[in-house]
Amino acid sequence: MKTLLLIEDDSVLRETTAEILELEDYKVVVAANGKRGVEQARIMLPDLIICDIMMPELDGYDVFKLLSEDETTKKIPFIFMSAKTEIKDIRKGMDLGADDYLTKPVEEELLLSAIESRLAKSALLNESLVVEEKENTESDDDAFEDISNIDDLKNYFCDFGTSKVFKKGEVIYKESEKTNNVYLVYKGKIKGVKIDEFGKELIITINKDDDFFGFSAIFENSYNYESAIAMEKVEIMCVPKKTVQNILKSNYNLSLEVFQLINENLTEVKDQLLQMAYGSMRRKTAKTILKFAQKMKHRPSDNINISRRDLASVAGIATESLIRTLTDLKKEGVIEIEGRNIRIINLEQLAAIY
Repeated sequence: MKTLLLIEDDSVLRETTAEILELEDYKVVVAANGKRGVEQARIMLPDLIICDIMMPELDGYDVFKLLSEDETTKKIPFIFMSAKTEIKDIRKGMDLGADDYLTKPVEEELLLSAIESRLAKSALLNESLVVEEKENTESDDDAFEDISNIDDLKNYFCDFGTSKVFKKGEVIYKESEKTNNVYLVYKGKIKGVKIDEFGKELIITINKDDDFFGFSAIFENSYNYESAIAMEKVEIMCVPKKTVQNILKSNYNLSLEVFQLINENLTEVKDQLLQMAYGSMRRKTAKTILKFAQKMKHRPSDNINISRRDLASVAGIATESLIRTLTDLKKEGVIEIEGRNIRIINLEQLAAIY
């Protein structure tokens, strides 16, 4: 049974019209003014709306405008039924995008015919959309067959993803929020952070060029495990997670590689948490410096440009404690420090600390 919403301020006409439609096996919901009509339309999402124009609260034109701007109601067939019979009024209603304009008094046969034709048109359009979506999905599945490994997936992100640029310190997404995308770092570095109960920022991951991130929220109704923040100016490529899901569905081996990648990231986070819980100050500092050098693919002799705060956050120690430890390591000839730059002088000695 189709549901119709009748918005009409004339109580007699409202009841009479509703009775006619109910006799034709339609379920009819009525609203006595435009404001109430908009509320009802958004709540019940009827199959078709019949609306008067001259009404209190909101007139019919405003009702149509509000509903056509709402994603949930803009495709509902809409018929104006009004005593305004001038051509300019009819033209205005049709120019707004209404499906039909009937002038009062409306003959019963004409009203029923208009409703049937608009419902039929809506049904045909919906069927076409379903077929089109199915064809697009099948076409996408065929295209995804060529994505057989992680490198292919990265190429897909670069070729078809949406490019976004973030300045240093900008938040890409927040912990415990939903996201609709999976990301690839095209250029730059990004830190994944969690905030503890005391408001302290703990860095749990660092992603550089060619690294994926955001897989923690790949499944429906899942939330970000961490916040992602740009450590410098970065460019990232975004692909909707629904698309990534379809890609993984079409290639079993690729799915295994992605799950392996996720598992490696989780293992790294677990190791870091253990280090934070049990490692000494020197061990934490040494391991963190080496971790940054390895993650950023630096040679030991290269400078590592990283803030003391970020180093302390990854190590899980206070910034003041880290600075004191760095000073000790510098005095021992293990590292050199110049401004924000740290250079490893004695790699074996640094590695031996932990």
